[in-house]
Amino acid sequence: MHNYTQYIFFSGKGGVGKTTMACATAVHHAQKGKRTLIITTDPASNLADVFETEIGHRIRALGIPNLWGMEIDPDKATEEYRERILSPMRAVMPESVMKVLEEQFRSPCTTEIAAFDRFVDFMTQDSSDGTGYDVVIFDTAPTGHTIRLLELPVDWSRHIEESAKGSGNTCIGPVASIQENKKKYDEATRLLGDPDRTTFIFVLQPEGTSLYETARSWKELTTLGVKKVELIINGILPREVCQQPFFQKRYAMQQQYLEMIEKEFPVPMRRMFQRDGEIKGIYALTEVAKDLYPENGHKPSWSIGKKDSSSLLFGRNFSYTTDFLTLIRPEQGSTKAVFFTGKGGVGKTTVACAAAYASAEAGFRTLLLTTDPAAHIGKVLERRIHDTPEPVEGVSNLWAAVVDQEKAVIEYKARILEEAKRKYSLDMLTAVREELESPCTEEMAAFDKFMGYLETDEYDLVVFDTAPTGHTLRLLELPFDYGEQVQMMVATTESSRELKADTQRRFDRIISRIKDTQRSIFAFVVYPEATPVVEAYRAMLDLKEAGIQTQFVVANQVLSEEYCTNDYFQQRQRMQRKYLQEIQDKFGMPVLRLPLFATEIIGMERVHEVSRFLRGKGEELLTRIDRI
Repeated sequence: MHNYTQYIFFSGKGGVGKTTMACATAVHHAQKGKRTLIITTDPASNLADVFETEIGHRIRALGIPNLWGMEIDPDKATEEYRERILSPMRAVMPESVMKVLEEQFRSPCTTEIAAFDRFVDFMTQDSSDGTGYDVVIFDTAPTGHTIRLLELPVDWSRHIEESAKGSGNTCIGPVASIQENKKKYDEATRLLGDPDRTTFIFVLQPEGTSLYETARSWKELTTLGVKKVELIINGILPREVCQQPFFQKRYAMQQQYLEMIEKEFPVPMRRMFQRDGEIKGIYALTEVAKDLYPENGHKPSWSIGKKDSSSLLFGRNFSYTTDFLTLIRPEQGSTKAVFFTGKGGVGKTTVACAAAYASAEAGFRTLLLTTDPAAHIGKVLERRIHDTPEPVEGVSNLWAAVVDQEKAVIEYKARILEEAKRKYSLDMLTAVREELESPCTEEMAAFDKFMGYLETDEYDLVVFDTAPTGHTLRLLELPFDYGEQVQMMVATTESSRELKADTQRRFDRIISRIKDTQRSIFAFVVYPEATPVVEAYRAMLDLKEAGIQTQFVVANQVLSEEYCTNDYFQQRQRMQRKYLQEIQDKFGMPVLRLPLFATEIIGMERVHEVSRFLRGKGEELLTRIDRI
């Protein structure tokens, strides 16, 4: 047995069961007698929901021997990081200097590095002294954000090194006070590339978008030096329960993708059936762990072992009394923004594409835009999408674009430097250039691009397919603190005050627009299960606290009663019905329902079909869903 800590990272497209698989793996190792810690780095964590216990920003026991958990809270991590760096300085630095430093630590990128710094702490400890853990499991954010997280050790280490040669300052503190951080980040980089210490597990489902995202992310991981990769293919329909033609079609689709996955990924992989109900609590996780790590001829199961006895006597699941366009009220000549957000994997991209299609078909000039690092609107539309808006072939009034992170950074740096050249001295220009090399510039650049699309008046409707919930909330928080970052780039001169005032006016306009229910519409996409509903509800309350109102909910992948003809699907339908009622009760706003389709929504014909349901014209399609 190794006498040093093993690190296991779980990632994948949102909604594929990543957290469940991570939790079950943690239970497995704990029950094998290994001191196991599971940590989530997802801003919209549901670790506590799966374990059915409160966790929070501290290590706590999770109900069985050898198992502990923690949810990294970005705000609390920022406070801890700030105090760790600033506290030693207070005794030796003048008050005026401390004020400048404290102002510096209000930058948005401090939040990013602080949460990351906490994460690295768990990668650079060891269990050999008896105080650490044998296994540390990281339940990470959806793939695009995980890749960003794993790039940070290299980026921050390089930035600290370069800053040491220049002014000796970084946007996360003076170089002298964070040199120890560089050692940690270098060690984290080394550990990520050590196959004896670090395993990276992708969780995916047998669907096209999940396969595509995993393949793309796997290539990116190899460039970061990660060598040991495994797969868990989750959500597989058992053949025995797919007697109905509708589910036979879904089963056949999954089998095709399973063959493709086997050919595409020459790595160890495990297969997991979709359960007939929710996986919550130690008992259910133990049962899943037995399937993940079978012993002594164990046969895989698709039952959670608990039966929901609630009545199935309810009306037709589909209620399309509301037209999507009556909810968003687009007007020609007056630009309105629609934000679709929610937990990863609930179908935000499909819904955003269908909504944009419906708007364009109704005659409104519509831009479909994605801000998700793992964007795949191009896969859904089967069209190449570029970083500047271009017409979508075959659909009048529809344009689409994706925020290209790398290009956004280049454009942003060039613009800021051009402005600085006109207004500042050579010394100040050097300081601005150094500041722009900070890794947090990527977040600023993406947000700057995002703001540009919010300010446009070229379209009647701009439909935003956003990143998963936690990252969307982070994006929407940026206008409230991003100004501080720009202010730190320049000295307090008359010209800099002018720049600050211009920047602040721009932020004020953006904030006002986001909060104006006549200009911006917010909608959550969920599927009727506990985690997506709980996460969306929490996020709705967070938005409300920031002065942003949610207008409606889209319940996606709703099972049709006529297809649920056996115990397996009736059990899943009972679960859905319970959460559909909860959505109605908790949110207290219009709920649009979209059915589960027999095959993936890929291509303009499929997107058109979904748009019909959003327009309240889907009833005539119900008898044809098994052919869609």
